[in-house]
Amino acid sequence: MLENYLIVHKSVLPDYFDTVLAVRRRLESGQQRDVSQACREAGISRSTYYKYKDCIFEPSEMEGGRRAVMSMLLEHEPGVLSALLQRISAAGASVLTIDQSLPIHAKASLTVALDLGAMNISLQQLQAGIGAVAGVDNVRLIAIE
Repeated sequence: MLENYLIVHKSVLPDYFDTVLAVRRRLESGQQRDVSQACREAGISRSTYYKYKDCIFEPSEMEGGRRAVMSMLLEHEPGVLSALLQRISAAGASVLTIDQSLPIHAKASLTVALDLGAMNISLQQLQAGIGAVAGVDNVRLIAIE
């Protein structure tokens, strides 16, 4: 999973990448509520913002460790969620939030936010371990900070 990411100095990237991050920070902090207005003020198009907003991340100096958001599909069978949570706990990660949809066609969508600060394996190993749990499919890393 992490092989899809690069660490690149921002001096070699187009200026609008930094601008996308600035717009996202303004929206997340509540300084700006309207995406169109925030993009207009920053000098980028809405399409540029939406194209890159979920693909550009910056390192964070968090005292509590790293956080990650993952999504996956769960089979609607007893014990699947419990086994998933046991796998997360065994890795030393802790669940911050969890959101599960109602099952449709015997599968439920699950989004989980994790605190990775005390994790004893790599994020890649955690993702592979979660995917190996019976009844868990399509494990994706949505965001990391």
